[in-house]
Amino acid sequence: MSLYSEERKAEVVTQLLPPHNRSVMAVSKEEGISKSALYSWLKQSREQGVPVPGSRSAKDDWSAHAKLAVIIETASLSEVELSTYCREKGLYPGQIQAWKEACFQGTSDQPNDNKSAQKQRKEDQRTIKKLRSEMRRKDRVLAETTALLVLSKKLEALYENEQGSDEES
Repeated sequence: MSLYSEERKAEVVTQLLPPHNRSVMAVSKEEGISKSALYSWLKQSREQGVPVPGSRSAKDDWSAHAKLAVIIETASLSEVELSTYCREKGLYPGQIQAWKEACFQGTSDQPNDNKSAQKQRKEDQRTIKKLRSEMRRKDRVLAETTALLVLSKKLEALYENEQGSDEES
């Protein structure tokens, strides 16, 4: 059984997350909770899908939510403040800039994708219409050819019957 309730853990973890971003050391001293417990709670939060920015060995191991939280958090920072923030989180300013550009690119591509998809859809509809008209034309030609074939067989049968009756007489 744990010493702390889930509500208490969540309350303490929120102090470590944006927008508060308090250090583990400061929260540990203030709350009287061991640093290892705080790190463990942060890890559990990260595993549950909560965007938990922090020092990591893999720089691109950040979830999309965490990246967005970092972008929002650093939007108003000066270069010096951004550098300090990056050192604390184990990031590079270039990474944050790349994440920001990816966000902008992701949102700006949607209208172009819609336009290109709409253009493709219209082109597909034109192609379908052409193919359907060609299919109808070929069906008519096939029906006409079938009718002609049937008529020619009936005519042959009629001539054979007439020749057979002429020979008998």
